[in-house]
Amino acid sequence: MNELLVFMCDGAPVRGEIVSIGSAWQAVLERRNDPPAVRRILGDFVGAATLLSASLKFDGTLIIQAQSKGPIQLLVVECKSDLSMRATVKLSVEPEEIADNASLGELLDASNTGRLVITLDPAKREPGQPPYQGIVALQEHRGNRVQPVSCAAEAIALYMQNSEQLETRIWLASNDNMVGGLLLQRLPDSGGHAHLDPQVAAEGWSRIQTLGETITSEELLTLTPETILRRLFLEESEHNGVRSFPPRPIRFACRCSRTKVADVLRMLGEEEVQSILAEQGTVETICDFCAKPYRFDAVDCLQVFKTDLLSDATRPPSSGH
Repeated sequence: MNELLVFMCDGAPVRGEIVSIGSAWQAVLERRNDPPAVRRILGDFVGAATLLSASLKFDGTLIIQAQSKGPIQLLVVECKSDLSMRATVKLSVEPEEIADNASLGELLDASNTGRLVITLDPAKREPGQPPYQGIVALQEHRGNRVQPVSCAAEAIALYMQNSEQLETRIWLASNDNMVGGLLLQRLPDSGGHAHLDPQVAAEGWSRIQTLGETITSEELLTLTPETILRRLFLEESEHNGVRSFPPRPIRFACRCSRTKVADVLRMLGEEEVQSILAEQGTVETICDFCAKPYRFDAVDCLQVFKTDLLSDATRPPSSGH
């Protein structure tokens, strides 16, 4: 089960999404060996990235990147507008040092250093045009206190509030088999629900949120999006109903390639690459996302720096990838 379902509420200014990710999530995990707490946090962000990507108005990629000086040094989830995704984590400590029940704050916000960066990167950008980025600290100011956000859903809600200025509620759940998520978003009153009286619209948004709050992690992880929609909003049929759209498939996909690795070697510079060759005999690297190995021998590296076109810069590897 790897699908995302989008729905609209006719009696309230609300757009929603339900996501269920099975084999695509397991494809991420089988290439990694992270502690349970890290897998849980990574899974939640995979669910969040997929939900946010479904509303992209362009062909491109949404990237969630969390950085900190804590045990999780870097977390990256990429999801394209076609809902193909990949994810990785880099730790600053040994996996066995991380407790199974460690929280997001403990892993990603040590000494209030954590931050969340969400990048929207269109496939076709004008020359010199940077991608859009929204940056959110992984802390909340409550009165005179600053405390870390408790979960990925809270972090994404902060981003939506600060960067997108859209009222958004999100529920996420993950285990070793599944990732599930529910997103509710209040639509602008000037949109397709402009006919609704402002008080009726406000009551509708409140009513849909109340129904959303009844969702459980078990339901998100065991039921299909269609079943969740039917059960969750059964009462909403009294308010003109809920319309759903055909479900969209989700898949794991990595965009690494030998050509892209050659590009990285060029950025390192010929002197640095020759130093690695002198010490190790070959330049070898493994993709952080899919664990695919790449090997460049002396002849490969010579071609990288003597060829203008990267497509011609790498002959088929003599061994390995």
